[in-house]
Amino acid sequence: MPNRRKLSRPGSNAGAPRRAPLKGGGGGARKKQKRATEEDGFFEAVSDDEELVSSEEDRDYDEQEEGHGGEKSLGEREEDTETADEKRLRAAKAYLEEIRASTQKFEEDGRDDLDVDDEEHKKNDLGARDSLVADLLQQAQLEESGRVQRKLASRIVKPDVPTYGKKVGRRHRQTVTAVALSADDLKGFSASKDGLIVHWDVETGTSENYIWPNDDVLSSLNKLKSGPKGKPKRGSKHTLCLAVSSDGRYLVSGGLDRMIHLWDTRTREHLQAFPGHRGAVSSVVFRQGTQQMMSASYDRSIKLWSAEDRSYIDTLFGHQSEVLTLDCLRQERILSVGRDRTIRLWKVPDETQLVFRGHAASMECCCFINNAEFLSGADDGSVSLWNFMKKKPITVIRDAHGVINEYQAGYTMPGISSLDSGNSSFADGDVCHGNGNLNHESIVQPQKLVGVESWVASIAVCRGSDLAASGAGDGKICLWALDDDNRNLRLLHTLPTIGFVNSLAFAKSGQFLIAGVGQEPRLGRWGRNPHAKNGVILHDLIPS
Repeated sequence: MPNRRKLSRPGSNAGAPRRAPLKGGGGGARKKQKRATEEDGFFEAVSDDEELVSSEEDRDYDEQEEGHGGEKSLGEREEDTETADEKRLRAAKAYLEEIRASTQKFEEDGRDDLDVDDEEHKKNDLGARDSLVADLLQQAQLEESGRVQRKLASRIVKPDVPTYGKKVGRRHRQTVTAVALSADDLKGFSASKDGLIVHWDVETGTSENYIWPNDDVLSSLNKLKSGPKGKPKRGSKHTLCLAVSSDGRYLVSGGLDRMIHLWDTRTREHLQAFPGHRGAVSSVVFRQGTQQMMSASYDRSIKLWSAEDRSYIDTLFGHQSEVLTLDCLRQERILSVGRDRTIRLWKVPDETQLVFRGHAASMECCCFINNAEFLSGADDGSVSLWNFMKKKPITVIRDAHGVINEYQAGYTMPGISSLDSGNSSFADGDVCHGNGNLNHESIVQPQKLVGVESWVASIAVCRGSDLAASGAGDGKICLWALDDDNRNLRLLHTLPTIGFVNSLAFAKSGQFLIAGVGQEPRLGRWGRNPHAKNGVILHDLIPS
């Protein structure tokens, strides 16, 4: 079994000294509280000589409320006494009504030939609708638990001529660091190092930019007493990560300014910034089906937030180095990887964590398959498949990235002539290496890259299916099939890409895959490919 450790929470360390009670009845605490309220403009001081006088309307309103006070207090008492189980029951009933409304079109099929006033037909239609709702709920539950998988890998069609896909959204001036898709696969989101956050339509390709607060607001956020410590990073709009909520209402981003930024996807406006991290925010994720957010940082911590309440929840400690990537499903379990060469599975309700070690190099990315299995990618170009019951990976695909097998001596990249000038600038007869660089010298044997091009920077799984993908800087996106009940990884084929693949996202239907591509890696500038184009690439996988 993997190592099981107790979660560390702020202020709950066993060895931490206890804080002595304040003397004098806590006068120092009251002074601090008084100072805080005086600084806040919301609290207006009232002098001792000023008398608070109620108006005639206020007296009439108070008398009217006293007359109906019994009924109002009873209603408030009933709302306050609602238990957690009753709240869950009410939410479940509302969810059922939404599903019934969405399946109403099935009930209306063939109704033209029926008598609307016939009670028997109405009962039959209602029973058919409830049966359809039950089937949908059961199928969703089985897919989320991992007991049933959609077999999408067998439907992937390998193109006869490899293509670079098509560009979507607006072109970014600097490297794209993160991409995301809404739950209905209709809206896409992308962010880059220049701070540009773009919201684009998948079908039409029309795009709109998100509106950042002005520089005065951003500088004031960096000076908050409870916010980041130290001098703010220049170019604080530099974005490293992006995530969208399950209902598509909120978008969250993080970057070098050490803040968590919350956005409204309907108006594309900035809602709030959450301070607290002491290092760059490297990853953000929403817990599925909720408004709960998780963020990872270079300060080696993971923080939990509530987008609905705009509040901080908790902090998790355990990593010994920078935390790079997070993932979370519907359960309160968080998957994280860091530069301490460990993967950690956090069981938040139990306040425990499982520690997995298996890679010889630093791990860059991770992704849940289901609640029991997950994938990871490392700097040595390997992709690993894990099960939380095993402390070592079940399957390790070494050199999944970094070895150039597709392009041999004198072999020109297929489909170069069919690509537009915006995607390729290769001349006839040039040999294309996997990292997108050109070399006119012949290559006798497949070339193995040992630099930054072989680092697996992104990995993704099509939720509830047997299809996965990984990306690096070696000029390809690998599509994988999860075989033998998620015990083996099989390479389907590769998608040619020029540049560093910093982020991947599958459509829920599995029909397409989007990739955030740039000239530089996501977390640094230790490599550069001048032939790459910064932007978002869409690859069609399954014919519609």
